[in-house]
Amino acid sequence: MTLTTLNFRYNQIDDGRVQALATALQQNKTLTTLNLPSNEIGDKGAQHLANALQQNRALTALDLGWNRINDQGAQHLADALQDNKTLTTFDFSGNQIGDQGAQHLANALQQNKTLTTLNLSNNKISDQGVQYLANALQQNKTLTTLNLSRNEISDQGIQHLAIALQQNRALTTLDLEWNQINDHGAQHLANALQQNKTLTTLNLLSNKISDEGAQHLVNALQDNKTLTTFDFSGNQIGDQGAQCLANALQQNKTLTTLKLSNNKISDQGVQYLANALQQNKTLTTLSLWDNEISDQGTQHLANALQQNKTLTTLNLSNNKISDPGAEYLANALQENKTLTTLGLSENKIGGQGAQHLGNALQQNRTLTTLNLWQNEIGDQGAEYLANALQINKTLTTLVLWWNKIHDQGAQHLANALQQNKTLTTLRLGFNQIDSNLEHYIQELVENNALLKKSD
Repeated sequence: MTLTTLNFRYNQIDDGRVQALATALQQNKTLTTLNLPSNEIGDKGAQHLANALQQNRALTALDLGWNRINDQGAQHLADALQDNKTLTTFDFSGNQIGDQGAQHLANALQQNKTLTTLNLSNNKISDQGVQYLANALQQNKTLTTLNLSRNEISDQGIQHLAIALQQNRALTTLDLEWNQINDHGAQHLANALQQNKTLTTLNLLSNKISDEGAQHLVNALQDNKTLTTFDFSGNQIGDQGAQCLANALQQNKTLTTLKLSNNKISDQGVQYLANALQQNKTLTTLSLWDNEISDQGTQHLANALQQNKTLTTLNLSNNKISDPGAEYLANALQENKTLTTLGLSENKIGGQGAQHLGNALQQNRTLTTLNLWQNEIGDQGAEYLANALQINKTLTTLVLWWNKIHDQGAQHLANALQQNKTLTTLRLGFNQIDSNLEHYIQELVENNALLKKSD
């Protein structure tokens, strides 16, 4: 057997130990993946590995995430990348790379012809460093994935990236989450998206973009024909921004995943999005976790689900949905034929809501995952869901953590699992269930999983 992958995570490997490994790499002709994250490798160790990369002709993936490498170490590795002809994936996340280190890596990208994935997240790169990388992207023809999340990038740095995106024809995934991007930065990105023809995934999670910035990006989405995944979670989007995005969804024909979690969207904003879903034919995933959606907004979405034929995943967790909202969704599930995953965790759904959802599960033939974690289902609600499980043949995952379920409710679920052979995951932790009974239920679920594997 030929060794192709080595994993040395959390092994306290320092510069001295990595030197021995680097020496072996200079001779090795079979190892393709080397994972060294969360160790104690510094600049000297990076130099040893860089020397190996100049000789090695087999390694394609190198993970040096969460070590102690500074700009000097980045320079050594960047010099190696200018000569190396095999490495395609390089993870440099969680180190101490600043603008100078980014400059060294940018110089390498102008020469390198094989690297496709570069992860620089959780470093100390600011606008100046991003400018160096942006200049490189105008020349580079091979990099498809660039992760710059959790750095110190503001609107000025985004302007440089936006200019590069108008020229670049290779990058498909750009991760900018947890930076300092405001509405002006969003405008720069919007300008780029109107010109760019290759980017498919853009992550702007946890920045500082408001409805104004959303408007800029929406204008771009109406023209853009390539973006498929857009994560706008953790910003400051309200109902006005939701309206803008809804307008875009009625025109856009390529976006498949839209994440708007942890914003400020209320029932009014959800109504705009729901209206768009009745027209849209491409969106498959919509995440609205942690907004301000109540039963009224849920009703709008439920109405949309009765018309929509493409959405497969809907996450409404951590909102203000109670039993009436659950009833609206349950009615929709009896008609809907495409939704496979529904997230309703951290709401206020009680036994009555569980009854409605249980009735829906007796009719529905497509839902495979239902997340009801941290609601108020109780024993009565567990009984309703158990009754549904005796009939339902498609649900594979049911999450009921933190739901005030006691032995009485758990016993109903156990009885149902003697009939049900399709549920393979049932989460019952953090309830008030006897440990022996909970263990018995898990055995039944695990037997289902084994049966499924043997089919």
